[in-house]
Amino acid sequence: MLLLRLLAVLVGIGIGASVFAYFFTREPRYLALAWKLFRWALVMALVFFALLILERVLVPFV
Repeated sequence: MLLLRLLAVLVGIGIGASVFAYFFTREPRYLALAWKLFRWALVMALVFFALLILERVLVPFV
């Protein structure tokens, strides 16, 4: 769980740094990078929470 929290913080820092770099340089690739990081983080979070829910549902049957 500590590793997941650390990864979430690093992704948040990466998104923030990319948005800051975009505002500083007006280079659209930084905004694209922030958007890609956000989408992948959202997908991974949904997969993680789906596995938690699946575990809650299946454990009583074991």
